[in-house]
Amino acid sequence: MTLFSGLRKEQISTEILAGISSFLATAYIIVVNPSILSQTGMPFPAVLTATILVSFFSSLMMGLYANNPILVAPGMGLNAFFTYTAVLTNGLSWQVALGTVFWSGVFFLILSAFNIRSYIVRAIPKPLRFGIAAGIGLFITLIGFANAKFIVPNPATMISLGNLNAPALTFIAGLLVTVILLIRNIKGSILIGIVVTSLLAWPIGRWWGGPETVITIDHIVSKPDFSLLFQLDFVNSLKWSLAPIILAFVFTDMFDSLSTFVGLAEASNLLDDNGEPRNIRRSLMVDAISTTIAGLTGSSPGTAYIESAVGIEQGGKTGLTAVTGAILFLPFLFLSPLLSAVPSIATAPALVLVGVFMMKPVIRINWNDLSEAFPAFLAMVLIPFTYSITQGIIWGFLSWTALKLLTGRARDISLALIIIDIFAILALIF
Repeated sequence: MTLFSGLRKEQISTEILAGISSFLATAYIIVVNPSILSQTGMPFPAVLTATILVSFFSSLMMGLYANNPILVAPGMGLNAFFTYTAVLTNGLSWQVALGTVFWSGVFFLILSAFNIRSYIVRAIPKPLRFGIAAGIGLFITLIGFANAKFIVPNPATMISLGNLNAPALTFIAGLLVTVILLIRNIKGSILIGIVVTSLLAWPIGRWWGGPETVITIDHIVSKPDFSLLFQLDFVNSLKWSLAPIILAFVFTDMFDSLSTFVGLAEASNLLDDNGEPRNIRRSLMVDAISTTIAGLTGSSPGTAYIESAVGIEQGGKTGLTAVTGAILFLPFLFLSPLLSAVPSIATAPALVLVGVFMMKPVIRINWNDLSEAFPAFLAMVLIPFTYSITQGIIWGFLSWTALKLLTGRARDISLALIIIDIFAILALIF
């Protein structure tokens, strides 16, 4: 590929290794997305196929067109909104719901084609970017701890430490191994940590740790199901009464993708000469096209994945990382049961450590100026506390604008930021 022809042999191996790491941290969506969307009545195997198609084509475009090391796949949160709000609460058929996904992607594409979303990114104040990056890191860490059941819900304290059973102890061992590998600067340490933790998890339920196995492989090969292709309802999804659903997809996906791009760029120094996220316009175009593809193939909207930070921290800096990750999705069209060989406790250590890496920008916040520190802090803590990147960035924006206005610093508020605030308020309403 001429796009990557300038890379040295050592750089190519690093990028490929980073792509494998990002894929392993993201691959859970292959199973999780169908398990959520199938509750609408869509066939599980068909949703699985759609999930892989969206992930492959979108990540491939991110690598070849935007040259960024970021994987794109159906978004968590967006799939929950599709299932529990659009279909199960509002009573839409899944065909109409897929239509609203498609039209929200078209709207995204228009915004991106005219570079409106790039202006929005440039309007985000630097302290908010730093807070968002750290907040995403804390969010990923929380997901990692929750996936390992190291942290569990508690009705008295909201969350608490889980039982130190066999899976938890295996997670701790995997986390320790991965940290040691990173400290010793072992190449591929995150990927090695995932493999080692998977191997440690194999005996659970077989030789020790209770009756339940963590790793179970029922069969190897499964036939792809393409029955959801082009099954969306183009016409009935354009009714005025469905505008709130379409707008909700638009606003939620917009804030998720913007905050992910900004957070990854700031934490990983993927910035252009002007200090802006690298190739942001092309990246946003890919994100928009991904949502459109999702509607056509039978999935909830696609979005950039914060778990890409795993591969970026592994050394991924170019689109070759995303291309590698994209290719790795394809075999699971036929080999999806094999994914169970990588349990959540094996990828959890990587997610926890990504949180450490993404806290770096916090030191660049001016903590002596509360008009800047408080909005950044609010964005940082609300992302994990609300389990929503969207809510963190919304309240960060609104608090920034409110404090600047009320303390006589209106000059720090740009027109684009005001537009963002309007979108933020609309997102809260819808």
